[in-house]
Amino acid sequence: MRTLAIAVLTLLAGTALAAAEAPGLQQLRTQLKTAQEANDKPAIIELSRRIVAIAPNDSDTWDTLAQTQLETDDLDGLGRTLDAWRKAFQRPPAAIGDFRAGLCFKRGDYQCAEQHWLAFIATKPSAADVATNYDNLAELCAAQARWADHASYRTKAVAAQDTAARRVSRACAFLRLHKWDAAYADMAKANKMDATDAQVEEWLPQFERLQQFLPQIKPLDAQIAKSPNDPAVAGLLLERARVFILAGRPLLAIDDGERAFKLQPASMRPRIELAEALLDAGQPENAAKLDVDRYLRRGEDKHVSDQALRELGMLDARLSANPKDADALVARARILRDLRQFTLALADANAALAINDKSAAAHFEAAQDLDGLDRQKEALLHARIATELDPQNSNLWFFRGVLERQRADFAGAVASQTRSIEISESLVALSEREQCERRIGKTAEADADLHRIQQLAPKK
Repeated sequence: MRTLAIAVLTLLAGTALAAAEAPGLQQLRTQLKTAQEANDKPAIIELSRRIVAIAPNDSDTWDTLAQTQLETDDLDGLGRTLDAWRKAFQRPPAAIGDFRAGLCFKRGDYQCAEQHWLAFIATKPSAADVATNYDNLAELCAAQARWADHASYRTKAVAAQDTAARRVSRACAFLRLHKWDAAYADMAKANKMDATDAQVEEWLPQFERLQQFLPQIKPLDAQIAKSPNDPAVAGLLLERARVFILAGRPLLAIDDGERAFKLQPASMRPRIELAEALLDAGQPENAAKLDVDRYLRRGEDKHVSDQALRELGMLDARLSANPKDADALVARARILRDLRQFTLALADANAALAINDKSAAAHFEAAQDLDGLDRQKEALLHARIATELDPQNSNLWFFRGVLERQRADFAGAVASQTRSIEISESLVALSEREQCERRIGKTAEADADLHRIQQLAPKK
């Protein structure tokens, strides 16, 4: 009887406890719903944690907690959640593997992510989940530049659940592989399936634009395919990269630019073309790794000029044949400076000086490059050497005077501009001298220069 009484009391106590917990749990669920409606993610995470602590078998809330942590990049918290979720069930839900894959992907552990997503697909979830996971696997491959696998997973996603958006994604994957016919077939199918789809509306005009350039691209494809690893193919790769840039496809240009740069790492045309593509693709940090900054000079068409690229290519060839060609280095530095790439220009100027430190042209180029880098003190040293080596060059004296003015050496600037004017009179040198004369109180001389400027100025 005593044993029976204890059992009854225990049952009654458990029932009372459950009854006491139920309102509190219900209140937490109500608060969670409100937080979800307000998209208050920190509250969603905290309330979900409290609920699963009371009701550890509530898979839906575990799912909500994990999803929110994934979305907010709370990766350490997500890892702990997945471990606790697994321990709460004798047979862990397959969704844990899906979230584990997402966690691995966010951490850059692509092998782990791929393994877990494939394992999740093997559990035979819904067609929508299968398609979504193949989408994820495709993105994973894109992050690793595994373009063939990328297209393969896109194909599996389409097979699992065919939509206009997935057709567009596969079309883009085919572009990366230069499978033009397959890409345009998918794009046409997507447009037919749903012309109002956001992906279709975004990408269809881009495909139409690229189509105009295919007559130039396809012959280059064929030529490159004949000897893809021959160093001589770099020129063809750069030609095709240029077409891709003009067609508005910087990612395809990056592929070709990287290949050309690996074949010719000392050349400047591949470096500049690759950097331009990286900038167009919104990757200035990668362009900076090539010592090319975001201020790369473009023309009105927003591209580096064809002439600059051609000249760089010619000088690259000269230097490939003779790395000690100081004149070619100075000429290449001049083009790079005109493109506002002063770091690269200075490197070429210094290389020319290492070959011939008596080159006035190399010192002059170094001075201009240093000035572009706001290193006027060093620039002036090179400018002075340049005028000593070539004292009859009016341009050298003029630039030296400009640097001296920037350094507040107005008397020195007046003397330098006077030398420039004596060799070859110019309005800009007269204007510079007039300004500096006024700064040191030589008003009469400045007025005389101003009168001369007015005489020489073009009549309107």
